[in-house]
Amino acid sequence: MKFIDESKIEIIAGNGGNGAASFRREKYIAKGGPDGGDGGRGGSVIAVADRNINTLVDYRFARMHRAKNGESGRGADCYGKGADDIILRMPVGTVITDINTGQVIADLALDGERTILAHGGAGGLGNLHFKSSTNRTPRQCTPGEEGERRELQLELKVLADVGLLGMPNAGKSTFIRSVSAARPKVADYPFTTLHPNLGVVRVSEEKSFVIADIPGLIEGAAEGAGLGHQFLRHLARTRLLLHLVDIAPLHEGVDPVQEAHAILNELRKYDESLYDKPRWLVLNKLDLLENKEETVQAFLNEFGEDTRWFAISAINGEGCKELTYAIMEHLNEVARAEQDAITESAQETEIDIHDPLV
Repeated sequence: MKFIDESKIEIIAGNGGNGAASFRREKYIAKGGPDGGDGGRGGSVIAVADRNINTLVDYRFARMHRAKNGESGRGADCYGKGADDIILRMPVGTVITDINTGQVIADLALDGERTILAHGGAGGLGNLHFKSSTNRTPRQCTPGEEGERRELQLELKVLADVGLLGMPNAGKSTFIRSVSAARPKVADYPFTTLHPNLGVVRVSEEKSFVIADIPGLIEGAAEGAGLGHQFLRHLARTRLLLHLVDIAPLHEGVDPVQEAHAILNELRKYDESLYDKPRWLVLNKLDLLENKEETVQAFLNEFGEDTRWFAISAINGEGCKELTYAIMEHLNEVARAEQDAITESAQETEIDIHDPLV
């Protein structure tokens, strides 16, 4: 299935049915009074997050989604039938934005999360509602309201705990194959990864995390070189970035330090908040080095940034287990810090509520 992470759609909720102006006419009942029913409600358009869907391909060509109108009211106190809502199932992690206003309508971050994208119009009132002691034969009724209409931008940001960052052929796909059951394409030429891949890294029976591999960046990605920045959005939700660097390039003219700095520059150009995320340096392809310690130390000295680093060989698994354990420990610390912050906030709120001076 082709991976689609962006789409534009138009949604139209159903109109409400019109109210009826009718009078009861039966044998021996000459003046039965008004009996016009209300119109039915128009169908709404609802988005639901579904973890069994991982791409927006269903919305690539089906651009128009229209709910049915409600039925009009009829005589004999008959109310019109409301139209059924239509459900749009989308991948978990979809961000829905109104194109005309730029407002984010929903961020479907949890499986089963629902949001109404467009409300159906209310049904009109029949003349039943207008009778009174002074208006015994009301002939007025109201039309149904129009349903909402919107143009929406759908943008998928995959949910992962850890994101992989690096040049093409830095070994990102090989690394994710080494530590998880994911099997992205691996080859000896650039841009073998053309769409994000997710892998579940199981550290123990009860502990695991999700890692995302995106297509590699190259210098000039901000200007559209290579695949550009189009997949960096998938790192927005991650808690940790792993910056993979090919420490043993096959071509003599390639400088690993220069390539590492080029990646960081592209990251900063795209989004400063993404650049500020916790980021570890992972020096890959140790198996191709003769003097491992000297080469690694020389790289770190020239690289200059004070950051946590690991040296691995993804092809044979050297250092990968230690790295995954460190990642799991970091994620646990982040989760504990988030939980403490939530608890502290709840306690402060409780104190404010019960404060007699409030």
